[in-house]
Amino acid sequence: MSEWVEVSGTTVDVAVEAAVAELGLESKDQAQVEIIQEPKSGFLGVGSRPAIVKVSRKPRQRNRRGRRGAKNDTGSNQKKTQKKTQPKNQSKKSGDRKPRNNKGSRPKNGQQTGESKKNGSPKERPPMDTNTPKEAKQDKPEHSIEDQAKVAEEFLSGLLASFGLEGEISSRIEDEVLYLDVAGDQTEALVGPKGSTMHAVLELTRTTVQRRTFGAPRMRIDIAGYGARRREALTIYTGKLVEQLKENGGEIMLEPMNAADRKVVHDAAAAFEGVRTYSEGEDPHRAVIIAATGDASD
Repeated sequence: MSEWVEVSGTTVDVAVEAAVAELGLESKDQAQVEIIQEPKSGFLGVGSRPAIVKVSRKPRQRNRRGRRGAKNDTGSNQKKTQKKTQPKNQSKKSGDRKPRNNKGSRPKNGQQTGESKKNGSPKERPPMDTNTPKEAKQDKPEHSIEDQAKVAEEFLSGLLASFGLEGEISSRIEDEVLYLDVAGDQTEALVGPKGSTMHAVLELTRTTVQRRTFGAPRMRIDIAGYGARRREALTIYTGKLVEQLKENGGEIMLEPMNAADRKVVHDAAAAFEGVRTYSEGEDPHRAVIIAATGDASD
């Protein structure tokens, strides 16, 4: 039977339980555990690693209690017997008695008798100063939008590396809005159906910037050119709907969209006369409505 084993598992507890079973031990209490590697979950399952532990048997403890201990136990038992045989009504010496207070009970530790109270009052503790000013909180450092852009680029570069994707990250600032561009054929994996994954990446980037710089600017992201193609398609689609409303009147509700896509529709419809746009509903089910106003000029 081996003296120690090295086992890996998803967590330290799982690895230890497997090692205990392999050593044939009854419980973890009989094992001596050494953690070789802590587990790591990674990002979305990428870059994870298992826990590795080295488990051995604990040495058995011998009973070192010898004859001396037995003798001492015998002496202590004799003392206990003598105490039991001592008569209950035997009076104690007057010198062994402790002074009693006015109520007939012995004073507790630190309690003064009635005579000492007359001679002087006990020392009172100074009152706690509840108005002591607390330490002033340190002001959070201010970061420029350029610094925030660098943080966003570093996060996106690390994200691509975690997924094993090749791409280039660039950013630009226009009207206090941070635009992030992720280019590369492999980066299309981060787009998702209707850009759902891309918008999740945007939220992760915004959260990272907020934690590292105590705030985040307005941000827009485009991955593998999807954002540009989406804006172009929405602009063309909005133009067709406007022409339809000019002929038939009424209003048309589009499918629910995110804030960026809704803005594209509002801007595209604003280029035409005789229609107006507004949004209804709550995210993520908020949608744009294009309505004919009837004042279009031919």
